[in-house]
Amino acid sequence: MELSSSILLTIALAPLVGCLLAGFFGKQIGRVGAHSVTILGLLISCGLSFYVLYQITMGGAPVYNHNVYTWFEIGKYTASVGFLIDRLTAMMMVVVTFVSLLVHVYTIGYMADDDGYQRFFSYISLFTFSMLMLVMSNNFLQLFFGWEAVGLVSYLLIGFWYKRPTAIFANLKAFIVNRVGDFGFLLGISAILYFLGTLDYATAFASAPTLVGKTLTLTQNIHWDAATVICILLFIGAMGKSAQVPLHVWLPDSMEGPTPISALIHAATMVTAGIFMVARMSPLYELSETALSVVLVIGATGALFTGLIGIVQNDIKRVVAYSTLSQLGYMTVALGVSAYSGAVYHLMTHAFFKALLFLGAGSVIIAMHHEQDMRYMGGLRKYMPITWITMWVGALALCGVPFFSGFYSKDSIIDAVHESHRWGSGYAYICVIVGAFVTATYTFRQMYMTFHGKERFKVVEHHGHHDAHGHDDHHDDHGHHEPGVLHHPPKESPWVVTLPLILLAIPSLLVGLFTVQPMLFGNWFGGAIHVDEANNVLGEVGKEFHGSLAMALHGFTQLPFFLVLAAFIITTYIYLFNPSLADKIKSALKPLWTILDRKYWVDDIYFAIFARGGVALGRMFWKGGDAAVIDGVLIDGSASLVQRIAASVRRVQSGYLYHYAFAMILGLILLLGGYWFVGH
Repeated sequence: MELSSSILLTIALAPLVGCLLAGFFGKQIGRVGAHSVTILGLLISCGLSFYVLYQITMGGAPVYNHNVYTWFEIGKYTASVGFLIDRLTAMMMVVVTFVSLLVHVYTIGYMADDDGYQRFFSYISLFTFSMLMLVMSNNFLQLFFGWEAVGLVSYLLIGFWYKRPTAIFANLKAFIVNRVGDFGFLLGISAILYFLGTLDYATAFASAPTLVGKTLTLTQNIHWDAATVICILLFIGAMGKSAQVPLHVWLPDSMEGPTPISALIHAATMVTAGIFMVARMSPLYELSETALSVVLVIGATGALFTGLIGIVQNDIKRVVAYSTLSQLGYMTVALGVSAYSGAVYHLMTHAFFKALLFLGAGSVIIAMHHEQDMRYMGGLRKYMPITWITMWVGALALCGVPFFSGFYSKDSIIDAVHESHRWGSGYAYICVIVGAFVTATYTFRQMYMTFHGKERFKVVEHHGHHDAHGHDDHHDDHGHHEPGVLHHPPKESPWVVTLPLILLAIPSLLVGLFTVQPMLFGNWFGGAIHVDEANNVLGEVGKEFHGSLAMALHGFTQLPFFLVLAAFIITTYIYLFNPSLADKIKSALKPLWTILDRKYWVDDIYFAIFARGGVALGRMFWKGGDAAVIDGVLIDGSASLVQRIAASVRRVQSGYLYHYAFAMILGLILLLGGYWFVGH
């Protein structure tokens, strides 16, 4: 049965309708109306996405690739709005809509007392629409539209609490860093149009082999391989969106947005766009070993070095944010060794457990009355049993413990890197192996500091009004807020918060067990992902695969598991049995701790060179060029000249009639005299 364009349009447009109703008629429909229309839109979109996935995988529906609307035609170039629905797209649609639906439900509880309630629902629905347009597109121009739209909405959401200076700084930072990536992305799309003469995926991929041997001539002696240039430019776009080193600096700061949006940006939508895009462009990337090596080395660097920063963080949300940076590095490494399906598979499992960890952190923040510093937590498990259990499921999945979903995707990536012989694969293997230990260290540290050990907060009963939900009264804004002092004992969050946690914990635990065989080793993606036979590292790994149960049991004998076990033993000893040891280690390793705490000074360097440098350059041009030449000479100079001429002419305007009569007679004599002179 063939998919119909009306179903696909409904999937994409249902969140947009919800967004418009909540955004423009928020006051009329009220809070309940705003969350009802947006959740209904997501429910329709999610239900139909599951239907599409079923039809594509079980129902025998062929790949859908049709244009539904012609955008413009200029000569031989045509741009359309169209959909390409294959297994890769269908899987992405389900992940995006399912996680987004749960985030919408969770938001009812988290943002309950926020003044911008309707506005927030409008934004997150618009975010979902933008991401769906990105993943469903069948051409580069529509991809770019979705790409820019998720960037715009992330700007609005990170700066949602716009009265807070830190939020405005964070959303500007995200926007500017993404502009750098998007410039490369736009150049890459332009290069595709220049070399292949089309913006349509199917046509471009079919003619991709013609790129072999073509070069981009910069000077007489410098010729760059066309495929390499295109792939690296497209990847620069992915570096911005998917926060790869060195364009990663915006992502930790995006924690300034409300927690639900942290889960949406970091788990299922914006940051995965770059990973999805490179996987979709696999027919192009397979043409360039150089580009894939660049992808591999950058991904490996991010996987290890951003994870290390997570170990020294005390803010519960920032630990999860650095974890996201590290896991995106793993996905990028998989892309770099041509294990595209491994990258997309990790994207899927990661979406579930990372959304779970973010929403779990939000549940803790609600209970702690907006305290985010883990140094003032501890012992919360008896107050919040559902949050505690579900977050442990997410934590074990993130660490890659066998049988949990993260194990299947993460260990497959590590094995694929081990099989690869591409330049940079040795370095990448060291990074992803050490990264397994680092991941487990910051994850167990976070869980122990939050839920275990002795309580490091004190409860001072306070009988005034208290808002126990998401509110923009962040603790940083109050001079009177004393860290670790609560006016009520912590308690479990309401069901609209805990239900999404439970529904995310289920796939975090089980999805890997049932999907690893077809999606990684069974050519499930079919023609959606193209890998040259010589680069098929997952095929080599698959020769050792004897079922998901056997893989998990074998995982207990592998190096990554022993590293996770070592991290578990070390963190358990330090944070459960000898908490004072943490401060001693910090003092002993002060230089290393400072490097990690300062995030390798990358932010400082960017701020000094680009931010301050840009302002200084602007001032120089303003004073030297704008103020002196344009304002001084052209504008002020011409204005004063007109003023002087006007002052002289004004004297002629005396107001006496005989003066005007005399001037008219004089003018007539001059006119006749001139006419006579020209005639002779």
